[in-house]
Amino acid sequence: MNRNSLSAAIAVTLFVAAGAALAQDASPQTNATQPQRSNVASSSNTTNDNATRRATQQMSAVQVKANSLALGGGLMSIQDAPKAVSTVSREAIVKAAPGATFVQAINSIPGVVSSTDDYTGLNDGNASVRGFPLDEIGVTVNGAPINDSGNYKIYSSEYGDTENMGDITVQQGYPDNDSPIAGAAGGSIAWVTVDPSHQAGLDFSQTLGDNSYHRTFMRLNTGDLGPVRSWLSYSNNETNLWRGRGKSKVTKVDGKSVWQIDDKNSISFSLQYNREVKTNYESLTKAQAAADYKQSYLGTYTRGSTSSNYYALHQNPFRNYLASLDGEFTLTDSMRLSVVPYFQYGYGGGGSGSTVTENPLANDNYFKSVNVDLDGDGKISGTKLVNSLSYSYTYRPGVIAKLNQDLSDNNSLEYGVWYERPRQQQGQVLVPVDPATGVPVDTWGKDVLIRYPDGKVQKVYDQYTTTTNEKAFITDNWTPNDQWTFSGSLAYVWTKRDGYIAEYPNSIGSISAAGKVTTTNAQFDASPTATFHKFTPTAGAKYQLNDENQFYFGIGKTFRAPINGALLSNALYGYGSSAAAALPNKPETSTTADLGWRFYGERISANIDAYASNLNNKQVSGFDQTTGLTVYTQLQKVHMRGLNAESSFKLDDQWTVYANYSYTRALMQDDLNSLGDGIYNTKGKTLLNVPKNSGYVAVDYHNGPFWASLSAKYQGAIWGDWSNTERVGGYATIDLGTGWNFDDFSPWFRKPYIKVNVFNLADRKALTYASNVSAFLASNPGKIKDANGTTLYATAPYYSILQERTFMVTFGASFF
Repeated sequence: MNRNSLSAAIAVTLFVAAGAALAQDASPQTNATQPQRSNVASSSNTTNDNATRRATQQMSAVQVKANSLALGGGLMSIQDAPKAVSTVSREAIVKAAPGATFVQAINSIPGVVSSTDDYTGLNDGNASVRGFPLDEIGVTVNGAPINDSGNYKIYSSEYGDTENMGDITVQQGYPDNDSPIAGAAGGSIAWVTVDPSHQAGLDFSQTLGDNSYHRTFMRLNTGDLGPVRSWLSYSNNETNLWRGRGKSKVTKVDGKSVWQIDDKNSISFSLQYNREVKTNYESLTKAQAAADYKQSYLGTYTRGSTSSNYYALHQNPFRNYLASLDGEFTLTDSMRLSVVPYFQYGYGGGGSGSTVTENPLANDNYFKSVNVDLDGDGKISGTKLVNSLSYSYTYRPGVIAKLNQDLSDNNSLEYGVWYERPRQQQGQVLVPVDPATGVPVDTWGKDVLIRYPDGKVQKVYDQYTTTTNEKAFITDNWTPNDQWTFSGSLAYVWTKRDGYIAEYPNSIGSISAAGKVTTTNAQFDASPTATFHKFTPTAGAKYQLNDENQFYFGIGKTFRAPINGALLSNALYGYGSSAAAALPNKPETSTTADLGWRFYGERISANIDAYASNLNNKQVSGFDQTTGLTVYTQLQKVHMRGLNAESSFKLDDQWTVYANYSYTRALMQDDLNSLGDGIYNTKGKTLLNVPKNSGYVAVDYHNGPFWASLSAKYQGAIWGDWSNTERVGGYATIDLGTGWNFDDFSPWFRKPYIKVNVFNLADRKALTYASNVSAFLASNPGKIKDANGTTLYATAPYYSILQERTFMVTFGASFF
């Protein structure tokens, strides 16, 4: 390839990057496949992309040997970083449920505890890594960040079909500094979509299962069209809820193209599109689950009812797409350039129930009052049921660019920058319901809404946030000899949040059915802004004793700016009272150290890692008695200490056994001041949802066309409240996957297969995850007071529920 063509390719990538950055301001304002590893976008999914040439050569003998190893059937991989890292490979992913999310896929990784409301992958699920919940873990797909730009939460059902997933890598302690992550107090998760194949064809699969689950997947591969090859996939996923009424439907369109300019330069384009409308599962208290394990929201509606617990009101519509480029260029023999521009858009929300009063006197902007006959009964009077929809718009452009420079065969340097500027608008609107069925008349809450007499939409709140994230980083890797590798890195992270929040926007107050007017629920607002910044250094050393043994030590610091809700809600703290003042916001920071040993042998491979993390300023929700709003405070210190161990044993060419064990202690070092609800005795107590013991065992068998995998996951007991007064027992689940890969039927009918997945084989019942993060004290029958004499407020924790035994079967093949 000539220099002009390469220059043009780089220019195109940089032009797209600049366009993505400018898109923020240009956007209109508005309140079973074969195992395959990605190579083009590998920089977004590797933990040692800074490795020097000597370090690469150092591991070559081990990797050649590892090629003959079945490391846990794909549950364990060769690692070379001087810190804790684990990878689930394509070999394991293709055996999983076809609609599984990446959160379900990482359940086998040491230190990870994950759960889901539904095995189909149509619900987002929950997870923690060494005691850090998902909103404190940074996640990237094809090099682009996918944590919510406002609250850092992860909605895993929005991203990727398993057929398109490449290896998934988890860094349990802290992310690489070159990652485009601003919201990780803990580690990171990264994965890329598989590269397009060189052969054209159509991949097709059909899955059927319990609860009327059905899933259709198709992927068209173009094969090589000159230097470009692509695939485009479509999946339709539907199921009835396994408890309660309702259903979930998720449609995905994914795509990827690779332009292989030459053997040293390439550009790839990736797209993930998702549209979903899901009925939520109701979380249950411990008492509710004991009384009726399969209960959920009410399944029937009576005309005139004002119950907010009707299932049709609890829907989650959402639509989003993520587009990204990955340009990998070799500038000289010693310097490489990587540029990843991306853009994300999302709209949707979550529903619940509320009420509005019909009042003929409501001729002005009175909140939740209308001079309209909502239910068509011929009268304007009474309280009527409506749908309350909390919505969010997100526009998120960004780009990460880095240079990798070989200073010598023993030393390499990587340096670069990351920039993004997402905008997020959020609010809560009121939607009329069909008086005969109770179903919202506008599922997406965009057109048919409850309005004021002047035509403005009635909202419970309205808020807008612009976030600017900037990072500069540099990493040096030095391998002075065949045994030692040293790594040092420094990044500077700068985050600015500008926001606006209005409670009851455009409202002048409230009016009762009797006609009494009050200023309650009149608009109040604020326009806060804040800047957060921190250096995040990391350092590590690895000693390669021989081809089989390596020892490592790593230490790193992380940074997480407060969520946008903290900036906005805290600005209204005590509004209208003499004590009114914005609450301070402090960023979360954590320092983590890893000390470990890895062994890669002919039949046995093992990894043991001891770690310690000190987390500062953990963000916790509190209560403002003056405004009745959720505000945010900090728990000053949390200490995590633990041990992760894993091993793979290859019995023979057919049988492989994999096992891991995790011991985790996550202890709060201070009492928790919830502001309006009192100061709770949490010092020395364990964080929610952190089992002390967890483990995983899998037996994998492969003989010709037949394969089978039997796995068991154990999660120890967890606390449901911050004060550690309600505990739910540990549990173990057993899952089975098996299948048969048939010979090609003809040149145009290739790779037919059948796969069967059975989950929770023993039909275990359990409470899996404490969902109520504001459950500071489970109960207080004795009216216990805190040090200031405040009677501590109690609320019963509620939990996600383990799904009963579930079966699904998948048929698939490739055509043409």
